[in-house]
Amino acid sequence: QVQLVESGGGLVQAGGFLRLSCVGSGRTFSTYAMGWFRQAPGKEREFVAGISRGGVITDSADSVNGRFTISRVNVKNTVYLQMNGLTPEDTAVYYCAADGRSTSRLSRRPVDYDSWGQGTQVTVSS
Repeated sequence: QVQLVESGGGLVQAGGFLRLSCVGSGRTFSTYAMGWFRQAPGKEREFVAGISRGGVITDSADSVNGRFTISRVNVKNTVYLQMNGLTPEDTAVYYCAADGRSTSRLSRRPVDYDSWGQGTQVTVSS
């Protein structure tokens, strides 16, 4: 498993932007597909975006398509989530997660991710 630490959350007004970062430990970071998930109070954890090991393939939820961008820099063991055009509906705790399975297909299922960060709070005011 890889240890993950998120940062970059905070309070922002609607229409604003934030960039989340997630740093992984160890020299095997590039062997993991990575994902961002979020969980709002009283709701289930939901997929936001995913990126393949090499960063070539990405996937994002319909609710954030065109506003959020996932990227990674493997030499820095870091995955990013650039969030633009934030709305109050984006308010949640955001988690990064690592998928160590051998498949090359990106997953939207939390159960397929075996390492999780502690989360970072994003609050969007109206």
